[in-house]
Amino acid sequence: MNIESLRDYCIRKTGVTESFPFDATTLVFKASGKMFALTDLEGPFSVNLKCDPELAVALREKYPCVSPGYHMNKKLWNMVLIDGSLTDDLLFSWIDMSYDLIVASLPRKQRELLAQQA
Repeated sequence: MNIESLRDYCIRKTGVTESFPFDATTLVFKASGKMFALTDLEGPFSVNLKCDPELAVALREKYPCVSPGYHMNKKLWNMVLIDGSLTDDLLFSWIDMSYDLIVASLPRKQRELLAQQA
């Protein structure tokens, strides 16, 4: 996976916007204004993804490239170093999970608006 395929996959999701709210190098993807993926365009290629707390710990134990989310709530976010040790399909499934967690946390009206856009 490279930054272009990560961006293309994230931006195709319903209701997603991208921005640089923190600095010129941190690309953030949001669903209805809530972050579900962040990547730093400088340094090692990685992505921060929201995760179920129990699964987050299990993924950190199973995969050396997964660690607590840098500058994020360590209970809810994982940082995945994209070093070639994981398949793109696995990374895409974790992006889907992060997006789904964010959408599920939205108020009903916002979820309905997203569903209409799909």
